[in-house]
Amino acid sequence: MKTKGKNNEKKELLKSPVQHIDIASFDATPIVEAMKGMSFTARDLAVASDTYDRMLAEKKCGIILTIAGSTSAAGCMQIYVDMVKNNMVDAIVATGATVVDMDFFEALGFRHYQGTPFIDDRILRSLYIDRIYDTYIDEDELQICDKTIQKIADSLELRPYSSREFIREMGRYLVENSVKKESLVQTAFEHDVPIFCPAFSDSSAGFGLVMHQVQKPKKHLSIDSVKDFLELTQIKIKAKTTGLLMIGGGSPKNFAQDTVVCAEILGKDADMHKYAIQITVADVRDGACSSSTLKEANSWGKVDLSNEQMVYAEATSVLPLLASYAYHKGNWRKRKPWHFATLFD
Repeated sequence: MKTKGKNNEKKELLKSPVQHIDIASFDATPIVEAMKGMSFTARDLAVASDTYDRMLAEKKCGIILTIAGSTSAAGCMQIYVDMVKNNMVDAIVATGATVVDMDFFEALGFRHYQGTPFIDDRILRSLYIDRIYDTYIDEDELQICDKTIQKIADSLELRPYSSREFIREMGRYLVENSVKKESLVQTAFEHDVPIFCPAFSDSSAGFGLVMHQVQKPKKHLSIDSVKDFLELTQIKIKAKTTGLLMIGGGSPKNFAQDTVVCAEILGKDADMHKYAIQITVADVRDGACSSSTLKEANSWGKVDLSNEQMVYAEATSVLPLLASYAYHKGNWRKRKPWHFATLFD
């Protein structure tokens, strides 16, 4: 009876799935245009939206999307999928959690649920529910995700892989096995948009790969982060002109910015990123701002100051407006896809 009671309690807590917002279902153009006449964060967002639209309008600009934080779990997952489907981004750098614990997890048929931060977390632990602020995940289901990563690793040639290579294999797996057909990993695979995770093992993938290596201690698959850096730098060199759309900061942001410096060290011509937008709530006073402000990044030779915009806001509140604005402006329709993933075939 106790187990049945806990099952009922868990079911009650996991009853309201997070709904992912659809940027095509509403036109944010009028409100963003109106924000151009405002001040504070509203005007910053309007400038950022216009900057992103100009990236899309510049025919030979490669656009790199970086994602840190939990926006995918919170309802922005479909935004990223739609950006890939509609040729609005050309490469992605993300945290492992964004790609695996959130997107790949839902592709397997699982969900994130609306919850509350005002709960005894010891109760959640007893029910095997993990919490991301006011969002819940079923830990039992997350461990199925871990084991699926192990299954994919066990099926591959045992050698070092860049995270991009392994995530591409995850996309290949989903083509045959996904429950939710429009995941970011599968859509990126189908559109030749490479996804990089510089800290790939800091996620559900890490647990799966640990289990893989424990069972194959002498010869196993591993993730080569240096190869990641080289491959993303090769994309920067190929594109020449690039723009960054950065959600949060952290290693994805710095990883993408550092490609300019890496190209220079390799003796290749690579201009600073021509466009750069960062949406963040990080502070600058501790010298961090989740890997420096964009103006500060200019001193490192990473970002041109002509087209940079910081937006200090929680991303789920402003990203839908920026993405919907760019979608409805329609400049993505005129772009030719880069198919950067084919560089490594």
